[in-house]
Amino acid sequence: MNAILLVGHGSRDPEGNRELLEFAQAVADRVPDMCVETCFLELTRPSIAEGVQTCVERGATRVVLVPIILFAAGHAKIDIPMAIDRAKAKYPQVEFVYGRPIGVHEKIVSILQSRLKEARPVAVPAGMDSDAQSSAEVTDEETAVLVLGRGSSDPDANSDFFKITRMLWEKLPYTWVESSFIGVTQPSFPDGLERCLRLGAKKIIVLPYFLFTGVLIKRIGEMTEEFAEAHPDLQVEIGGYFGFHPQLVELVLERANEGLVGKVMANCDNCQFRLEAQEHHHHHHDHDHGHDHDHHHDHHHDHAHTPSVVNGNGISGSGQVSGS
Repeated sequence: MNAILLVGHGSRDPEGNRELLEFAQAVADRVPDMCVETCFLELTRPSIAEGVQTCVERGATRVVLVPIILFAAGHAKIDIPMAIDRAKAKYPQVEFVYGRPIGVHEKIVSILQSRLKEARPVAVPAGMDSDAQSSAEVTDEETAVLVLGRGSSDPDANSDFFKITRMLWEKLPYTWVESSFIGVTQPSFPDGLERCLRLGAKKIIVLPYFLFTGVLIKRIGEMTEEFAEAHPDLQVEIGGYFGFHPQLVELVLERANEGLVGKVMANCDNCQFRLEAQEHHHHHHDHDHGHDHDHHHDHHHDHAHTPSVVNGNGISGSGQVSGS
């Protein structure tokens, strides 16, 4: 039997841990014939070892571990592989497969777009003139989106975050889409806000790049309110974190599917221009995935991919989620 073990980070905020468990249930509901379990890297339980044990006790002969982590950094590159090595030694009769973290994907850009549309003005403190802030019409050309990530000591993870920000900018009418981090690395959140001001933005939309709620999400809300209070002539809005977005469920199932069928695709394999070119036999890339080739496409990557449908040993289902 196949099993999917979702590996969350773990939070000091119990609400964040509950949200991950609820998200895991949404994933499990999409594949009712498969064993889906959840575990955490730190701060709460069950641990990875306990999650693996549960899968084995439920009869799993193959377990794909999918990190519910935005980018591949220390946890994804070191901690989870070490836990898998220990599991292989303890359960030699079970096959363990390591799936990819969420990473760079068009579905993530789509989630950001939807959260951006749902952004709401930051609450104006009592005693301040809210009419002056809300009545002035601000154009798209005067609007900046500030995407705010966790930050990592791993340059690969930080560069992937900047790539996502660029991909988002390609889809939006706004003049600026900037990147910043709440910790660990630069530019900091305050630096990002100051940059938007210096660029001339009259409206700033803060867009948290986080999966679920937690201590940092609540701190971001407080810091955004303080910034809005200090700049009453500026329109400040804030969007929501990813949460239970159906496309996030789809993407996690894609990552599990990749592991179960032994196919892990590089980003260019999702490129609509490459897929279209293959149909006409005009795209002769030698894809060894060292990625030394140049994609000179003048495009906006309007992907509309759905998860592949796999029968037998993989995940079966429509691969479609309606709504957003």
